[in-house]
Amino acid sequence: MAGPRGARPGKRPAEPEPEPEPESEEVSLLCPPVPSHSEASDSGPSDSEESVFSGLEDSGSDSSEDGDEGDAGASSCEGHCRAERTSEAGPPSPRTAVAGRPQCEDEYLEDSSDEEDIRNTVGNVPLEWYADFPHVGYNLDGRRIYKPVRSRDELDQFLDKMDDPDYWRTVQDRMTGRDVRLTDEQVALVRRLQRGQFGDVNFDPYEPTVDFFSGDPMVHPVTGRPADKRSFIPSLLEKEKVSRLVHAIKMGWIQPRRPRDPAPSYYDLWAQEDPNAVLGRHKMHVPAPKLALPGHAESYNPPPEYLPSEEERLAWEQQEPSERKLSFLPRKFPSLRAVPAYGPFIQERFERCLDLYLCPRQRKMRVNVDPEDLIPKLPRPRDLQPFPTCQALVYRGHSDLVRSLSISPGGQWLASGSDDGSVRLWEVATARCLRTVPVGAVVRSIAWNPNPAVCLVAVAVEDAVLLLNPGLGDRLVLGSTDQLLGAFIPPAEPLLQPAQWQEASEEERQGGLRLRVCHGKPVAQVAWHGRGDYLAVVLAVQGHTQVLIHQLSRRRSQSPFRRSHGQVQCVAFHPSRPFLLVATQRSIRLYHLLRQELTKKLAPNCKWVSSLAVHPAGDNVICGSYDSKLAWFDLDLSARPYRVLRHHRKALRAVAFHPHYPLFASGSDDGSVIVCHGTVYSDLLQNPLLVPLKVLKGHALTRGLGVLDVAFHPSQPWLLSAGADGTLRLFT
Repeated sequence: MAGPRGARPGKRPAEPEPEPEPESEEVSLLCPPVPSHSEASDSGPSDSEESVFSGLEDSGSDSSEDGDEGDAGASSCEGHCRAERTSEAGPPSPRTAVAGRPQCEDEYLEDSSDEEDIRNTVGNVPLEWYADFPHVGYNLDGRRIYKPVRSRDELDQFLDKMDDPDYWRTVQDRMTGRDVRLTDEQVALVRRLQRGQFGDVNFDPYEPTVDFFSGDPMVHPVTGRPADKRSFIPSLLEKEKVSRLVHAIKMGWIQPRRPRDPAPSYYDLWAQEDPNAVLGRHKMHVPAPKLALPGHAESYNPPPEYLPSEEERLAWEQQEPSERKLSFLPRKFPSLRAVPAYGPFIQERFERCLDLYLCPRQRKMRVNVDPEDLIPKLPRPRDLQPFPTCQALVYRGHSDLVRSLSISPGGQWLASGSDDGSVRLWEVATARCLRTVPVGAVVRSIAWNPNPAVCLVAVAVEDAVLLLNPGLGDRLVLGSTDQLLGAFIPPAEPLLQPAQWQEASEEERQGGLRLRVCHGKPVAQVAWHGRGDYLAVVLAVQGHTQVLIHQLSRRRSQSPFRRSHGQVQCVAFHPSRPFLLVATQRSIRLYHLLRQELTKKLAPNCKWVSSLAVHPAGDNVICGSYDSKLAWFDLDLSARPYRVLRHHRKALRAVAFHPHYPLFASGSDDGSVIVCHGTVYSDLLQNPLLVPLKVLKGHALTRGLGVLDVAFHPSQPWLLSAGADGTLRLFT
């Protein structure tokens, strides 16, 4: 069964009781007269009033008996008074106990809250949620409470402020968004609070105190609690706070409050500001340039020498505006009153404003830096010894330029190949030529087998690679080398290979030749693997067969690549891992031979790579180029060069690492060999240390060529170089 209209949910309707006649008569005296239907229809409540009182009517009714349903106006008062009578039997409520208050008054009028409007029933919802909506909540009927229309700008507000004498006491209600005019009592309350007084006028802060304790001292204290330790020991926290405040005052972080000057501050916009001025605090502020001060020509009565003649006037009119010394012609007037208006005044002011607005002004700071401070601090060369510093021996015997050289693993013998068609074998310590092997063609490359147990020299001649037994050194090693080559048993069926292995004849064996590997195409370079069983060959052709790998023990040849990535310049084996480095004209590719995949591609940023060398540890690579650059790569760091050295003036022909010492060298067409210190640290977080040490000169330039090949001694800090002048030189 539905309850009466407007009844609050949660209230249990009271039991109806018979009521005596005098009490009903009392109710009729206390309740106001109920308007009739005609009066309600004539003077009905407005929308705002309806929103206020909707939901409040019938709020005090507890039962619907003894009332007329059609008489809606009397139901509220009768129900409220009836509820008061039913509560007489029990203890009096706080509301009914208030003396002098009408018994049928609205219960919401007794609310002591002066901060919340009963029309807005939004509750504890933040009003910021309604910032983008046209309303600020809902009334008790669920209808929206719309914000007042505020389409007035600041000018209208200013006019209202001037016209309305009560504008100063008008505030905005945050709950409803409406303007509320404060009464005199509220204004007095605000003023008392601003002065720091109590809000209640009747409150006396200076009432006589009540002496709760007598003046007689007691024998026993009120409490036996001992005194706190902090009552007689200075506080360390307060001491620290005071010390911080003192330090802040000394440093100027805390400034005393100065009274603000209400007068407006003006400054000269075009003046050169001093450091204490407003614009002078901006470090990069550039003041606008001043206009030139007017001279005698701008005067309305200038001296006669400033007045132009007829020829000067005609010449001024024929000149371009940008070429004229003056933008006007000086004129003479009898008095200041006769001076007419200046025609281009507005145009000149406009152009001046454009210059100030559009002309960029920037301050160029001159950097006073000593050039010596920009050079990195490197250790002195004397602290990085030993390294080759002077020329010790000259190996003479070749009649043409020496293209390549190679040192034996023990460091006792030296092999060199020249364009005169011969291979010469030297003793390193004495520069004595022990043997000359004629090959009949230009020697492009020569390489000594790095395995100490095998004595073989690979020589690239035309389209073949010759394997020579030089016959120098220990006879047991020489005999074991011939025995190793003679122990090969050819297969029953010949294999299809990109190269042909041929045994040397008896006459050729007397000259030292053991094997000939024929390719059918010119050979540009040969390079041994560190173990001495594999040999890489570079052919001067186009296609994927530019690089071939030969296995000496099985006499097999293979082409490791399926396609070409450019013209191959040189190759090198990794000293400890199964990697092959292939240098083309613009890049260096690192291939994993077991996985048969590309591991890394290095970009040296050079026009044409000429040579390549791998560090003995295997983590760093250097390459030389024909545009006189030497690029150092750290394989663990990046595919870009860690450092690019430009010490040579001409093309680099060869680069080399020392097997044991932290040295590397480069030979160039300028006839010099530059030795550098290169320390590679075991700590991966520390970059290599590169220091140029010495420039070694000795080779003469021949046909525009200088040093063609360089190599370090295996055990000593010595350097050997081959030049275009037909000599080899030892630097120690």
